[in-house]
Amino acid sequence: MTTNGADQDGVASAGETSTPRRRGRPRVRRELVEREIKENAARLFAEKGVAGTTLQDIAEATGLTRQAVYHYVANKDDLFAQLVNEIADEPAQLMHQVNEMDQLGPREKLQRMADLLAVQQMRNGDRFRLMIRSESDLPEALAQTYSASRRAVLKELITVIRDGIGAGVFRSVDPRTAALGIVGMLNWIAWWHRPGDDERAVAAELSDMAVRSVLADQPSTSVPSVPRLIRSMRQELDQLDRMLGSGSDS
Repeated sequence: MTTNGADQDGVASAGETSTPRRRGRPRVRRELVEREIKENAARLFAEKGVAGTTLQDIAEATGLTRQAVYHYVANKDDLFAQLVNEIADEPAQLMHQVNEMDQLGPREKLQRMADLLAVQQMRNGDRFRLMIRSESDLPEALAQTYSASRRAVLKELITVIRDGIGAGVFRSVDPRTAALGIVGMLNWIAWWHRPGDDERAVAAELSDMAVRSVLADQPSTSVPSVPRLIRSMRQELDQLDRMLGSGSDS
Protein backbone atom coordinates (compact mmCIF):
# COMPACT_ATOMS: atom_id res chain seq x y z
CA MET A 1 0.00 0.00 0.00
CA THR A 2 1.26 3.41 -0.86
CA THR A 3 0.55 6.75 0.68
CA ASN A 4 0.73 10.15 -1.15
CA GLY A 5 2.40 8.66 -4.20
CA ALA A 6 5.21 6.96 -2.28
CA ASP A 7 5.72 3.32 -1.32
CA GLN A 8 6.37 2.12 2.21
CA ASP A 9 10.09 2.76 1.82
CA GLY A 10 9.49 6.40 0.97
CA VAL A 11 10.51 6.04 -2.68
CA ALA A 12 8.46 8.16 -5.11
CA SER A 13 6.16 6.10 -7.28
CA ALA A 14 6.11 6.24 -11.07
CA GLY A 15 4.76 9.53 -12.38
CA GLU A 16 5.86 11.44 -9.28
CA THR A 17 8.74 13.91 -9.52
CA SER A 18 11.09 13.90 -6.59
CA THR A 19 12.56 17.19 -5.36
CA PRO A 20 16.02 17.66 -6.96
CA ARG A 21 18.94 17.85 -4.62
CA ARG A 22 20.81 21.14 -4.46
CA ARG A 23 24.21 20.07 -5.64
CA GLY A 24 25.52 23.46 -6.71
CA ARG A 25 25.92 25.07 -3.31
CA PRO A 26 29.13 23.32 -2.19
CA ARG A 27 30.79 24.19 -5.50
CA VAL A 28 29.67 27.83 -5.30
CA ARG A 29 30.93 28.09 -1.74
CA ARG A 30 34.27 26.59 -2.74
CA GLU A 31 34.66 29.12 -5.57
CA LEU A 32 33.84 32.00 -3.24
CA VAL A 33 36.35 30.83 -0.63
CA GLU A 34 39.03 30.29 -3.27
CA ARG A 35 38.46 33.80 -4.60
CA GLU A 36 38.72 35.30 -1.12
CA ILE A 37 41.93 33.36 -0.44
CA LYS A 38 43.44 34.67 -3.70
CA GLU A 39 42.39 38.26 -3.02
CA ASN A 40 43.92 38.21 0.45
CA ALA A 41 47.04 36.45 -0.81
CA ALA A 42 47.51 39.03 -3.58
CA ARG A 43 47.18 41.89 -1.10
CA LEU A 44 49.60 40.36 1.42
CA PHE A 45 52.10 39.35 -1.28
CA ALA A 46 52.02 42.89 -2.66
CA GLU A 47 52.49 44.43 0.79
CA LYS A 48 55.02 42.03 2.33
CA GLY A 49 56.44 40.13 -0.63
CA VAL A 50 55.98 36.43 -1.27
CA ALA A 51 58.89 35.46 0.97
CA GLY A 52 57.57 37.65 3.79
CA THR A 53 54.07 36.17 3.69
CA THR A 54 53.16 32.85 5.27
CA LEU A 55 50.21 30.61 4.61
CA GLN A 56 49.19 31.32 8.21
CA ASP A 57 48.98 35.05 7.35
CA ILE A 58 46.71 34.27 4.41
CA ALA A 59 44.56 31.94 6.52
CA GLU A 60 44.07 34.56 9.24
CA ALA A 61 43.22 37.27 6.69
CA THR A 62 40.59 34.95 5.18
CA GLY A 63 39.15 33.89 8.52
CA LEU A 64 40.24 30.26 8.17
CA THR A 65 42.63 27.97 9.92
CA ARG A 66 45.84 27.09 8.17
CA GLN A 67 44.67 23.49 7.92
CA ALA A 68 41.45 24.62 6.25
CA VAL A 69 43.39 26.58 3.62
CA TYR A 70 45.04 23.33 2.51
CA HIS A 71 41.63 22.17 1.31
CA TYR A 72 41.80 24.90 -1.35
CA VAL A 73 45.48 25.33 -2.22
CA ALA A 74 48.43 22.95 -2.18
CA ASN A 75 50.96 25.45 -0.82
CA LYS A 76 52.01 29.08 -0.99
CA ASP A 77 54.05 28.69 -4.18
CA ASP A 78 51.14 27.04 -5.96
CA LEU A 79 48.86 29.89 -4.87
CA PHE A 80 51.35 32.46 -6.16
CA ALA A 81 51.60 30.63 -9.50
CA GLN A 82 47.81 30.69 -9.86
CA LEU A 83 47.76 34.45 -9.30
CA VAL A 84 50.49 35.03 -11.88
CA ASN A 85 48.80 32.90 -14.51
CA GLU A 86 45.44 34.56 -14.01
CA ILE A 87 46.74 38.12 -14.21
CA ALA A 88 48.88 37.19 -17.21
CA ASP A 89 46.20 35.45 -19.28
CA GLU A 90 43.07 37.56 -18.97
CA PRO A 91 44.18 40.97 -20.37
CA ALA A 92 45.71 39.46 -23.52
CA GLN A 93 42.58 37.39 -24.15
CA LEU A 94 40.32 40.43 -23.75
CA MET A 95 42.42 42.54 -26.13
CA HIS A 96 42.39 39.82 -28.77
CA GLN A 97 38.62 39.44 -28.51
CA VAL A 98 38.16 43.17 -29.14
CA ASN A 99 40.50 43.10 -32.14
CA GLU A 100 38.39 40.29 -33.62
CA MET A 101 35.26 42.48 -33.60
CA ASP A 102 35.06 43.38 -37.27
CA GLN A 103 31.99 45.56 -36.71
CA LEU A 104 34.11 48.03 -34.73
CA GLY A 105 36.43 50.62 -36.26
CA PRO A 106 39.95 51.36 -34.93
CA ARG A 107 38.74 54.21 -32.74
CA GLU A 108 36.03 52.10 -31.10
CA LYS A 109 38.42 49.18 -30.66
CA LEU A 110 41.08 51.30 -28.96
CA GLN A 111 38.48 52.91 -26.71
CA ARG A 112 37.13 49.52 -25.66
CA MET A 113 40.61 48.07 -25.11
CA ALA A 114 41.65 50.99 -22.92
CA ASP A 115 38.37 50.78 -21.00
CA LEU A 116 38.85 47.06 -20.33
CA LEU A 117 42.45 47.53 -19.21
CA ALA A 118 41.44 50.38 -16.90
CA VAL A 119 38.73 48.28 -15.24
CA GLN A 120 41.17 45.37 -14.91
CA GLN A 121 43.65 47.58 -13.09
CA MET A 122 41.04 49.00 -10.75
CA ARG A 123 39.72 45.55 -9.83
CA ASN A 124 43.10 43.81 -9.64
CA GLY A 125 45.39 46.50 -8.31
CA ASP A 126 46.86 44.24 -5.61
CA ARG A 127 47.72 41.59 -8.18
CA PHE A 128 49.36 44.03 -10.55
CA ARG A 129 51.46 45.63 -7.79
CA LEU A 130 52.41 42.10 -6.76
CA MET A 131 53.62 41.38 -10.31
CA ILE A 132 55.70 44.55 -10.48
CA ARG A 133 57.24 43.86 -7.08
CA SER A 134 57.95 40.19 -7.83
CA GLU A 135 58.83 40.37 -11.53
CA SER A 136 62.58 40.03 -11.06
CA ASP A 137 62.14 37.08 -8.69
CA LEU A 138 59.68 35.04 -10.74
CA PRO A 139 60.63 31.42 -11.51
CA GLU A 140 61.61 31.03 -15.15
CA ALA A 141 58.36 29.38 -16.27
CA LEU A 142 56.20 32.05 -14.64
CA ALA A 143 58.44 34.84 -15.94
CA GLN A 144 58.02 33.52 -19.48
CA THR A 145 54.25 33.33 -19.08
CA TYR A 146 54.02 36.88 -17.78
CA SER A 147 56.39 38.25 -20.43
CA ALA A 148 54.44 36.55 -23.22
CA SER A 149 51.21 38.07 -21.92
CA ARG A 150 52.66 41.58 -21.85
CA ARG A 151 53.92 41.19 -25.41
CA ALA A 152 50.50 39.93 -26.50
CA VAL A 153 48.71 42.95 -25.00
CA LEU A 154 51.20 45.31 -26.64
CA LYS A 155 50.81 43.52 -29.99
CA GLU A 156 47.02 43.91 -29.94
CA LEU A 157 47.29 47.63 -29.18
CA ILE A 158 49.93 48.15 -31.86
CA THR A 159 47.72 46.38 -34.39
CA VAL A 160 44.69 48.58 -33.76
CA ILE A 161 46.77 51.78 -33.74
CA ARG A 162 48.45 50.81 -36.99
CA ASP A 163 45.06 50.04 -38.54
CA GLY A 164 43.78 53.41 -37.37
CA ILE A 165 46.72 55.22 -38.95
CA GLY A 166 46.12 53.39 -42.21
CA ALA A 167 42.45 54.40 -42.15
CA GLY A 168 43.30 58.05 -41.49
CA VAL A 169 41.58 57.94 -38.09
CA PHE A 170 44.80 58.24 -36.05
CA ARG A 171 47.76 60.56 -36.52
CA SER A 172 50.96 59.29 -38.07
CA VAL A 173 52.64 58.17 -34.84
CA ASP A 174 54.95 55.30 -34.05
CA PRO A 175 52.44 52.55 -33.14
CA ARG A 176 54.71 50.87 -30.60
CA THR A 177 55.56 54.11 -28.80
CA ALA A 178 51.89 55.11 -28.71
CA ALA A 179 50.87 51.67 -27.40
CA LEU A 180 53.52 51.77 -24.67
CA GLY A 181 52.38 55.25 -23.65
CA ILE A 182 48.77 54.11 -23.29
CA VAL A 183 49.76 50.99 -21.33
CA GLY A 184 51.96 53.08 -19.04
CA MET A 185 49.13 55.52 -18.31
CA LEU A 186 46.72 52.70 -17.49
CA ASN A 187 49.21 50.75 -15.39
CA TRP A 188 49.46 53.62 -12.91
CA ILE A 189 45.82 53.11 -11.95
CA ALA A 190 46.97 50.29 -9.66
CA TRP A 191 48.77 52.85 -7.50
CA TRP A 192 46.30 55.73 -7.27
CA HIS A 193 42.89 54.06 -7.52
CA ARG A 194 41.01 53.73 -4.24
CA PRO A 195 37.96 51.63 -3.35
CA GLY A 196 34.85 53.74 -3.75
CA ASP A 197 36.01 55.50 -6.91
CA ASP A 198 33.44 55.40 -9.71
CA GLU A 199 35.04 52.68 -11.86
CA ARG A 200 32.90 53.31 -14.92
CA ALA A 201 33.49 57.06 -14.90
CA VAL A 202 37.24 56.65 -14.37
CA ALA A 203 37.53 54.02 -17.11
CA ALA A 204 35.50 56.13 -19.55
CA GLU A 205 37.64 59.22 -18.96
CA LEU A 206 40.94 57.37 -19.28
CA SER A 207 39.87 55.46 -22.38
CA ASP A 208 38.84 58.76 -23.95
CA MET A 209 42.28 60.18 -23.11
CA ALA A 210 43.91 57.14 -24.70
CA VAL A 211 42.01 57.67 -27.96
CA ARG A 212 42.62 61.42 -28.04
CA SER A 213 46.36 60.83 -27.62
CA VAL A 214 46.50 59.36 -31.14
CA LEU A 215 43.39 60.77 -32.79
CA ALA A 216 43.90 62.70 -36.01
CA ASP A 217 42.87 66.37 -35.93
CA GLN A 218 40.68 65.74 -38.98
CA PRO A 219 40.24 62.95 -41.50
CA SER A 220 43.20 62.80 -43.86
CA THR A 221 41.43 63.51 -47.14
CA SER A 222 43.42 65.46 -49.69
CA VAL A 223 40.39 66.15 -51.91
CA PRO A 224 37.17 67.59 -50.38
CA SER A 225 34.12 65.42 -50.81
CA VAL A 226 31.41 66.44 -53.27
CA PRO A 227 28.78 67.12 -50.56
CA ARG A 228 31.28 69.31 -48.72
CA LEU A 229 32.00 71.29 -51.89
CA ILE A 230 28.29 71.77 -52.53
CA ARG A 231 27.68 72.99 -48.98
CA SER A 232 30.57 75.42 -49.29
CA MET A 233 29.31 76.78 -52.62
CA ARG A 234 25.80 77.24 -51.21
CA GLN A 235 27.15 79.12 -48.21
CA GLU A 236 29.15 81.43 -50.47
CA LEU A 237 26.15 82.00 -52.77
CA ASP A 238 23.93 82.75 -49.77
CA GLN A 239 26.47 85.23 -48.48
CA LEU A 240 26.73 86.87 -51.92
CA ASP A 241 22.94 87.04 -52.18
CA ARG A 242 22.70 88.76 -48.80
CA MET A 243 25.39 91.26 -49.83
CA LEU A 244 23.60 92.06 -53.10
CA GLY A 245 20.29 92.31 -51.36
CA SER A 246 21.56 94.74 -48.74
CA GLY A 247 23.19 96.83 -51.46
CA SER A 248 19.99 97.18 -53.46
CA ASP A 249 18.06 98.46 -50.41
CA SER A 250 20.39 101.41 -49.92
